[in-house]
Amino acid sequence: MAVAKPSATALVARYRPPAPAPGDLIDWPDDFGTRFTVLVDTEEEFDWNAPLGRQSHGVSAITALPDAHRRFADRGVALTYMVDYPIATDARAIDILATCLADGVSAIGTQLHPWVNPPFDEALTPANSYAGNLPEATEAAKIDALTGAITAAFGTRPVAYRAGRYGIGPNTLRLLAARGYLLDSSMRSRYRYVDDGGPDFAEISNHAFRAGAMIEVPLTTVYTGRARTGGTRLYRLLAAVPKGRGLFARAGLLSRVALTPEDMPVKDALEAIAVAVGEGLRLLNFAFHSPSVAPGFTPYVRDAADLARFHGWWDAVLADLARRGVRAASLDQIITAAGRG
Repeated sequence: MAVAKPSATALVARYRPPAPAPGDLIDWPDDFGTRFTVLVDTEEEFDWNAPLGRQSHGVSAITALPDAHRRFADRGVALTYMVDYPIATDARAIDILATCLADGVSAIGTQLHPWVNPPFDEALTPANSYAGNLPEATEAAKIDALTGAITAAFGTRPVAYRAGRYGIGPNTLRLLAARGYLLDSSMRSRYRYVDDGGPDFAEISNHAFRAGAMIEVPLTTVYTGRARTGGTRLYRLLAAVPKGRGLFARAGLLSRVALTPEDMPVKDALEAIAVAVGEGLRLLNFAFHSPSVAPGFTPYVRDAADLARFHGWWDAVLADLARRGVRAASLDQIITAAGRG
């Protein structure tokens, strides 16, 4: 089944989370220092250029995960694997992830891809690929099905959540808190997904904050360049100028850099880290998709050369973080330091 094309009315965000109040920003303890975390969107592989479908996916890329995991473990970096339903219900994937968890510091979290996560009560449309757009009862049922599958697979109930496609909605955090979740990372700072009905994170900065009973840790996105103080407002104005964003980026005026090796050059990432640390950000949140650890499963890693660049990106970034004294933080350490342990 293919997803229908978005309608002309889909350009208005279904959900725009408000900026946190100053008092809700997490005041990290002094001994926490400046840290970073890596969340892995641990998911099925599919054709990124095709419409989303219920059945059109596989899980073979997971076999490359242990080698990638060792590269992080050898540097003392704990990973949090945000697992979705096809992974949580595949025996081989479960066994492979269990070997990764044997390091004693990595963790399993939850990632909801509603189009492959039962119950399938909703139409398969672009807007419904954002779980937060679904009716509250449907979103809750999908969260329950996935939480149950992960608990059964790994013997522990997950406490960290990410909505696939960053598809958080007005009910999501309340539903998660009611089910014992402690931390969410569904917000992608300074991005918007309104073209097909997704959320708009214009008001969300990089700082972790409390949202009701939940800890929110947005994916870190940094503006770099001489005009970076123009921030989100300038970046969005440039969208109306033909090739405006590209021109500003090439001139070293303004670039938007998310902390991910996927489509983000290492030079830009290193500059973004320097800006983030210089501006006093205490927790940097990195991410990548698990199928990117093998060639041919994502548009970011198409062949062996791309995979070498992927690993080289991490080599350079982890070395830079170590040089700056920015240490890795496990999921447990983050929750404890945020006062929720």
